Amino acid sequence: MPEIKTHASGAFCWAEVGTVNAAKTKAFYSELFGWKYEDKPAGQFGVYTMCKLGGKELAGLYEMPPDLLKMGVPPHWMSYVAVASADATAKEIQKRGGKVQQGPFDVMDVGRMAICQDPTGATFSIWQALAHKGSSVMGDKGTPCWFELSTKGVDKAVKFYSEVFGWSIKKGEGSGMIYHEITAPGAKAPQGGMMELMPQQGPVPPHWMIYFTVDDCDGDTKRVQTLGGKVRVPPMDIPHVGRFSVVSDPAGATFALIKLALDEHHKESDVPAAKAKPAQKKK
Repeated sequence: MPEIKTHASGAFCWAEVGTVNAAKTKAFYSELFGWKYEDKPAGQFGVYTMCKLGGKELAGLYEMPPDLLKMGVPPHWMSYVAVASADATAKEIQKRGGKVQQGPFDVMDVGRMAICQDPTGATFSIWQALAHKGSSVMGDKGTPCWFELSTKGVDKAVKFYSEVFGWSIKKGEGSGMIYHEITAPGAKAPQGGMMELMPQQGPVPPHWMIYFTVDDCDGDTKRVQTLGGKVRVPPMDIPHVGRFSVVSDPAGATFALIKLALDEHHKESDVPAAKAKPAQKKK
């Protein structure tokens, strides 16, 4: 995939993992995906690590401060959406029924951000780029390819996100469930999806899940366990899309793996951004 030079407003632009043991977490993702790291001083935020493949930045990693852990915030992956103005978008989020949990605030000279919550309770962040635009690569092996919301009250989420970010949201149905594809303004292909949490999933809170492209879903899922992680949902097929699993790293941050399938309906140029949609699945 060519290097991403910029992210349009409303597009997912960055993925970030907060953990309790940065060294152990780095070792896990290095073994699983082949990531390399560059630690950068982040002022009051301590040290921030850029995760890289082929010299391209794809995600961030940081060790969570004690006060955040005391608040009950677990290790987690965070999804970031690009915006033209963090301040204006934060006001719009509040106007549309969401919450701003922290910010907007400056991250030195690299950008301005806010941590937010939609009306259904799912957390996400917004990013106004300055020196740091976001991910330079998405969709290659070992990089994010799909962002998915599972929530209670998906219709409320559809209304909120379309109003705040201008997303086009296409509703589809298959295997007894409804799935909504997300496309950012001006984008050629979907970048994520939304679906309703099912009763059989138990007390799972609304959340955004990040999918990473792999060549061997079954093999990499086994490797997650070998490396100290856990399998939350074992590998299963999504017709015409691929094979996926849901796993967590040794600290407990949850993410998904997906091996994309190419069929007569999917040209290679469409994948992964256009067709990495885990639409007919249950967690």
